[in-house]
Amino acid sequence: MRTSVIAGAMALVAPALAAREPSSGALKRVVERALDRPAFAAAYWAVEVRSLTSGRVLYERNARKNMTPASTLKLVTTAAALDAFGSDAVVRTTLESAGRLDAMGRLLGDVYLVGRGDPVLARPGADGRTGFDVLADALRDAGVKRIEGRLVGHEGLFKDRRGEDWEWADLVWCYGAEVSALSWRDNCAALKVGAGEQVGEPVVVERVPESRYYAVVSTAITSPAGSESDLRLERDVGSNLVRLSGSHPIGAEPQELDVALEDPARYAATAFVEALETRGIRVALGAASASDPLPKEARVLASHDSPPLAEIVKQINKSSQNLYTEMLLRLLGTRVKGEGSVAAGREAVGDFLKRLHIGEGASLRDGSGLSRTDLVTPHDLVDLLVAMDRHALVAAFRDSLPVAGVDGTLERRLKGTAAEGRAFAKTGTLRQSNALAGYVHAKSGARFVFSIVVNHHTAPSRDAVDAIDAVVEALASY
Repeated sequence: MRTSVIAGAMALVAPALAAREPSSGALKRVVERALDRPAFAAAYWAVEVRSLTSGRVLYERNARKNMTPASTLKLVTTAAALDAFGSDAVVRTTLESAGRLDAMGRLLGDVYLVGRGDPVLARPGADGRTGFDVLADALRDAGVKRIEGRLVGHEGLFKDRRGEDWEWADLVWCYGAEVSALSWRDNCAALKVGAGEQVGEPVVVERVPESRYYAVVSTAITSPAGSESDLRLERDVGSNLVRLSGSHPIGAEPQELDVALEDPARYAATAFVEALETRGIRVALGAASASDPLPKEARVLASHDSPPLAEIVKQINKSSQNLYTEMLLRLLGTRVKGEGSVAAGREAVGDFLKRLHIGEGASLRDGSGLSRTDLVTPHDLVDLLVAMDRHALVAAFRDSLPVAGVDGTLERRLKGTAAEGRAFAKTGTLRQSNALAGYVHAKSGARFVFSIVVNHHTAPSRDAVDAIDAVVEALASY
């Protein structure tokens, strides 16, 4: 089906290849052939394609209707963050204490691991060390041998752990992880599940990280070669006990299941205690979490800076990372409105859009697009993309987008087509919704900006993706 759609589209486009921009009639035929298939008869499409050179709208369908944008909403949040902070901004995490260090290497009091919204503390830096490695090494090098108190994960900067209208089913999985100003390893754990040696034996479960913060109980067994894997994972809300059941066949590749964990700040504190223990530093009263104000006498013992914001935005948009986007939304609220909440972040984003005269009818409930009640029009997203193409930080914004057939969430899409390496766009996927928005640099030298979204479809997601990609491929071929 996909081959016939694209072949038909290319036949219609061929006469216009010499032109820098397609005629509206030619593009209309391409789009209708791709989108108006029986599988989408009951669905709702909204599209806008515009020339970046002339500003001419080349095609639109329901472009000024509000749609659920899924993760294309991340374009709005990351653009607003770059505008507010600049591409070189960093986020600092500190270790602080009001206690003194005695001659025996004992730090007499609690130590606070203070999160201020760095989403990538667990990512190794140029020297191969994570943020926790840097901080733990600093304590060891300062002569600390024992903390005579608690290691407190402090998350007071942010107010909300969830976005509005997230579904209960989201909360167990890594893409729906709780949001905290102190986040470690995406607030998740990974279970790598492989088959045992014989049918009926327990599966082999590798936990990453091997932390005492969570527990895994598995009743999953090894099934015969050639059978389907039917692993099931459950974690009750309020618990960090993970239950694994079902089966996994002999000869199948191990399956990785990423599970979200409760209370991210306590998770981070526990992981940091474990990092200290590997360096011979003991914490007398263990890990805790808090959001109350820090002691007035607290002093900084060590600090770690995040990579520049441009790098974080790139990680967000390339991989469609929900948690990092939600942390940026709250950082925006802190910077612009003085409060690290979803509501303040939304107001800050709203102010940014109003300044650009965009989005008067939009309704944004979170920053990542995971909310099913986010609403924005394709016209507004195209306006945003045009504005960012003229922004001082256009390079940082453009470099953050997945490249068709090359990297990110577009790595396996449009490969081997005219759009490979020519389309730079953000994907969006929710149940019964698919979207793509970004830029196309056509073979002729023409530059296009587009937003395509379909809501309420019951066809396989692959069919919606193929229809969207047929349009993008056609644009790249001009």
